[in-house]
Amino acid sequence: MARQILTDEHWSKLKRILLAESIYDKSDLRLTVEGMLYRMRTGCPWRDLPEVFGAWNAVYKRFRAWSQSGKWRRIANALITDPDLEWAFIDGTYAKAHQHSAGAVGPDPQAIGKSRAGLTTKLHLAVDAYGLPVEFRITGGQVHDSVVAPVLIAQLTDAQAIVGDKGYDSLRIREQIEAQDSQCVIPRKRNSVQGNDYLDRGAYRDRHLVENAFARLKQYRALACRFDKLKKHYEGVVAIACVLLWLPM
Repeated sequence: MARQILTDEHWSKLKRILLAESIYDKSDLRLTVEGMLYRMRTGCPWRDLPEVFGAWNAVYKRFRAWSQSGKWRRIANALITDPDLEWAFIDGTYAKAHQHSAGAVGPDPQAIGKSRAGLTTKLHLAVDAYGLPVEFRITGGQVHDSVVAPVLIAQLTDAQAIVGDKGYDSLRIREQIEAQDSQCVIPRKRNSVQGNDYLDRGAYRDRHLVENAFARLKQYRALACRFDKLKKHYEGVVAIACVLLWLPM
């Protein structure tokens, strides 16, 4: 038997949400989900999925359907209950695009772009005061953090303070945060004439929480290195990883 991820307690909690998403309660449902988690953890090709999880193609087809319909994302959102938004932290990280992620058919952009690290995908993340993910977006690696920041910030209307690094230092971002009645904890760039006299350095010191979240998410190899051709599929992988962080809560 291949090593599983879910405990009985966590599976019971997750199963209720799966059924609420109109996912049929087949006898092999748990094994199917465990197969998706196994592939996310190991990064193996779908065809190399151990037979104990059933036919690899059946597991893949259900992962594809749930990802493209947004079910994994909605499942992750359903688990985000009562986040601690005294502080919210935002940042971005790269995932190297494996050669197998190239060649997607169709005109839609698949969120793979050139950056200093080569061909990459970028994960933009917002976490709460416990370092748990509350919102994310996927873009190509060439997209700067400040471009996606307004989308993340718009989802953090209840945050008392929003914390980011110097990459988010722009008038537009500061005005958006203040318009939401949140405290802006973003240091100014070195060439700024206004300085950092009003920076809440205590809150900024806790920005490591979002870096810790990236470290936990990147324990899963299919997230740390992008193997999926389609953006929707990679979003499904990220959503599953977020599910695993929230399940014990």
